[in-house]
Amino acid sequence: MTKDYDYLLKVLLVGDSDVGKHEILSGLEDASSESPFCSGNAYKTTTILLEGKRVKLQLWDTSGQGRFCTIIRSYSRGAQGIILVYDITNKWSFDGIDRWLKEVEEHAPGIPKVLVGNRLHLAFKRQVAAKQAELYASRNNMSCFEISPLCDFNIRESFCELARMALHRNGMERIWRNNKVLSLQELCCRTIVRRTSVYAIDSLPLPPSVKSNLKSYALTTSQCYNSLNHNTKHKNRSKTPISSGRNSCNIA
Repeated sequence: MTKDYDYLLKVLLVGDSDVGKHEILSGLEDASSESPFCSGNAYKTTTILLEGKRVKLQLWDTSGQGRFCTIIRSYSRGAQGIILVYDITNKWSFDGIDRWLKEVEEHAPGIPKVLVGNRLHLAFKRQVAAKQAELYASRNNMSCFEISPLCDFNIRESFCELARMALHRNGMERIWRNNKVLSLQELCCRTIVRRTSVYAIDSLPLPPSVKSNLKSYALTTSQCYNSLNHNTKHKNRSKTPISSGRNSCNIA
């Protein structure tokens, strides 16, 4: 069957309990649930249009309770993006972002991240200033959004920004932006990953932090390219011209 998307990205929503992660997913009009709610986690899918490309997001809702920290370790390896969620009316949830950020950086270093302040419609109860969140996001190389599922405000914008960052990191953005110059770090990662396997990275004479970054890059890149190649091969087969008679001709 023909796929209804061009790229598939796996995204984790992490944060303390009761910050509204489920509210974000349930507010998506076109979202469909493709996993049962079990063990504190589930995912929904939604498709966004990014510069003419259909990007399908697998949005995984992880429980904010401490005993489910193993979920981050299990699912972060295959993720292409992380959404860190806090409640702007609860300062404790914002302070807890440090713990979640540490977990993410330990198991998926270098992965694109977006900081999201939920429940903007309750701004009159605000305990976390927008400027404070922006400074924190800037220090940790993240984008920052304040959203409201109730008003459907800034949710799609945060998804699009994370998808743009993930596609850029995996080199897919060059498909429709061929004139963009890659950074030296991205070129080095792509060159190393192209010439070795994920399992052979440990044997390279590199610092442990660089090896972890390369592993994360290799895993996410292979998933994106496999999805793209499968879709491209199917399109090429469907476009093969069929001869209708001896006077017909095929144009290559």
